[in-house]
Amino acid sequence: MTETYEVIVIGGGAAGLSAALVLGRARRRTLVVDAGEPRNAPAAHMQGYLSRDGMPPAQFLAVGREEIARYGVEVVRDRAVDVTKGDGFAVALASGRHLHARRLVIATGLKDELPDVPGVAERFGKDVLHCPYCHGWEVRDQAFGVLATTPLSVHQALMVSQWSKDVTFFLHEVAESELSDDDLRRLAAAGVKVVPGAVAELVVDSDRLTGVRMADGTAHAREVVFVAPRAVPQNGLLQKLGAEFQETPFGAYPVVDPTGLTSVPGVWAVGNVMGFSEQVVNAAAGGYRAGAFINGELLMTDLDAAVGV
Repeated sequence: MTETYEVIVIGGGAAGLSAALVLGRARRRTLVVDAGEPRNAPAAHMQGYLSRDGMPPAQFLAVGREEIARYGVEVVRDRAVDVTKGDGFAVALASGRHLHARRLVIATGLKDELPDVPGVAERFGKDVLHCPYCHGWEVRDQAFGVLATTPLSVHQALMVSQWSKDVTFFLHEVAESELSDDDLRRLAAAGVKVVPGAVAELVVDSDRLTGVRMADGTAHAREVVFVAPRAVPQNGLLQKLGAEFQETPFGAYPVVDPTGLTSVPGVWAVGNVMGFSEQVVNAAAGGYRAGAFINGELLMTDLDAAVGV
């Protein structure tokens, strides 16, 4: 038996819940399909969201689910495994449920693939971090390390120097010859120490990061390590729908207009599934824009149909 909704939101993070909130308040029959795998789950707190600064991510999502429930929006803990376009959109869930919607919001986010260095995954979200805007203030003035995985890691090393003047840049997978003269000049100007060679492991003592050990056995005392995970957009459903993608240095992301509308009519992409750098506050704003535009578009579609346009 197929259950019918006006809008199905696939993904229950900040972007998806924000879109659902707007749609629920607009009296649209809306369902959120949430697999329960938020990108920021390893973090103890989120920052930079006005009025929510320092709030634990799990609490933020719990409050969001409570808010959308006030407006009749349903949330199901499940995974969308297939979607097809016809007269609207058919969505199949892992549980076997079959759904139909007039419009879709894809908010499936991305996954972070971490460097294969012992200690990195275990400490991620604690004292192994990726975003200085998210966590820099909390670890300010500590001894930073930056683990390079690509030449683009230079940018990260330069950025974190705003929060500490004790920064060591471990080249790890990057050869010194891959750094440009401008890179070297900027690193020197920022006071960033450059250490060539591969990193063997992070040193942890009493549940605290204390250093970085190189493959040659030398160790460097560090309290915090920044890494740049490889972003893997969860865009399989958009691929099934035939959405147009564009390649970026951070992966393939769908082509969208300012409201999040993809190249597939009736399908919006919001949050990290449409961009690597969507922080929580930006993802929520994107969801809001999409929700408001979808409501207006449905309204005009129905009015035009009523008058035979």
